[in-house]
Amino acid sequence: MADHEVKIRGACDMPPMAMSLGRMLYNKTGSWRNIRPVLDQEKCTKCLLCWKFCPDLSIIVHEDENYLEIDYDYCKVFGICAEECNVAANTMEEEK
Repeated sequence: MADHEVKIRGACDMPPMAMSLGRMLYNKTGSWRNIRPVLDQEKCTKCLLCWKFCPDLSIIVHEDENYLEIDYDYCKVFGICAEECNVAANTMEEEK
Protein backbone atom coordinates (compact mmCIF):
# COMPACT_ATOMS: atom_id res chain seq x y z
CA MET A 1 0.00 0.00 0.00
CA ALA A 2 1.33 3.43 -0.92
CA ASP A 3 2.20 5.74 1.93
CA HIS A 4 1.44 8.83 -0.14
CA GLU A 5 -1.37 10.09 -2.34
CA VAL A 6 -1.07 9.08 -5.99
CA LYS A 7 -1.86 11.94 -8.37
CA ILE A 8 -2.63 11.30 -12.00
CA ARG A 9 -2.13 14.44 -14.07
CA GLY A 10 -2.31 12.91 -17.53
CA ALA A 11 -1.88 9.83 -19.67
CA CYS A 12 1.87 9.66 -18.97
CA ASP A 13 1.09 9.09 -15.26
CA MET A 14 -1.22 6.15 -15.97
CA PRO A 15 0.00 2.58 -15.55
CA PRO A 16 0.18 0.46 -18.71
CA MET A 17 -3.29 -0.93 -19.45
CA ALA A 18 -5.82 -1.39 -22.20
CA MET A 19 -7.57 1.85 -23.08
CA SER A 20 -10.52 2.72 -25.28
CA LEU A 21 -9.74 4.22 -28.66
CA GLY A 22 -12.81 6.40 -28.55
CA ARG A 23 -15.95 7.32 -26.71
CA MET A 24 -18.34 4.46 -26.02
CA LEU A 25 -21.08 6.57 -27.59
CA TYR A 26 -19.47 5.79 -30.95
CA ASN A 27 -17.94 2.38 -30.13
CA LYS A 28 -20.97 0.13 -30.12
CA THR A 29 -19.85 -3.01 -28.34
CA GLY A 30 -22.81 -5.38 -28.51
CA SER A 31 -22.44 -6.76 -32.04
CA TRP A 32 -20.46 -9.91 -31.18
CA ARG A 33 -22.89 -11.70 -28.87
CA ASN A 34 -24.63 -15.00 -29.69
CA ILE A 35 -27.32 -14.74 -26.99
CA ARG A 36 -29.30 -11.74 -25.81
CA PRO A 37 -31.46 -10.78 -22.86
CA VAL A 38 -35.16 -10.42 -23.71
CA LEU A 39 -37.38 -8.42 -21.38
CA ASP A 40 -41.02 -9.41 -20.97
CA GLN A 41 -42.75 -6.09 -20.24
CA GLU A 42 -45.86 -7.82 -18.87
CA LYS A 43 -43.88 -9.74 -16.23
CA CYS A 44 -41.59 -6.82 -15.37
CA THR A 45 -42.38 -5.17 -12.03
CA LYS A 46 -40.04 -2.18 -12.69
CA CYS A 47 -37.99 -3.03 -9.57
CA LEU A 48 -34.86 -1.86 -11.49
CA LEU A 49 -32.57 -4.64 -10.24
CA CYS A 50 -31.52 -5.29 -13.84
CA TRP A 51 -30.67 -1.61 -14.26
CA LYS A 52 -28.80 -1.48 -10.97
CA PHE A 53 -26.56 -4.47 -11.70
CA CYS A 54 -25.94 -4.04 -15.44
CA PRO A 55 -22.20 -3.25 -15.79
CA ASP A 56 -22.72 -1.80 -19.29
CA LEU A 57 -25.60 0.51 -18.36
CA SER A 58 -27.55 -1.18 -21.17
CA ILE A 59 -30.91 -0.97 -19.40
CA ILE A 60 -32.75 2.20 -20.38
CA VAL A 61 -35.47 3.40 -18.01
CA HIS A 62 -38.36 5.23 -19.67
CA GLU A 63 -39.99 6.72 -16.57
CA ASP A 64 -42.53 8.78 -18.48
CA GLU A 65 -43.88 5.70 -20.25
CA ASN A 66 -43.25 3.26 -17.37
CA TYR A 67 -41.16 0.67 -19.20
CA LEU A 68 -37.59 -0.57 -19.52
CA GLU A 69 -35.63 -1.21 -22.69
CA ILE A 70 -32.40 -3.09 -23.38
CA ASP A 71 -29.87 -1.18 -25.47
CA TYR A 72 -28.52 -3.98 -27.65
CA ASP A 73 -25.88 -1.70 -29.18
CA TYR A 74 -23.95 -1.86 -25.90
CA CYS A 75 -25.18 -5.05 -24.15
CA LYS A 76 -22.34 -7.58 -23.86
CA VAL A 77 -24.56 -10.29 -22.34
CA PHE A 78 -23.07 -10.67 -18.92
CA GLY A 79 -26.50 -12.09 -18.03
CA ILE A 80 -26.63 -10.35 -14.68
CA CYS A 81 -29.97 -8.77 -15.59
CA ALA A 82 -31.56 -12.19 -16.09
CA GLU A 83 -29.88 -13.66 -13.02
CA GLU A 84 -31.01 -10.84 -10.72
CA CYS A 85 -34.61 -10.63 -11.99
CA ASN A 86 -36.93 -11.87 -9.22
CA VAL A 87 -39.89 -12.51 -11.55
CA ALA A 88 -38.06 -14.04 -14.53
CA ALA A 89 -39.03 -11.11 -16.77
CA ASN A 90 -35.51 -11.07 -18.21
CA THR A 91 -34.53 -14.25 -20.03
CA MET A 92 -31.60 -15.17 -22.26
CA GLU A 93 -32.36 -16.26 -25.82
CA GLU A 94 -30.26 -17.12 -28.86
CA GLU A 95 -29.40 -14.19 -31.10
CA LYS A 96 -31.39 -14.25 -34.35
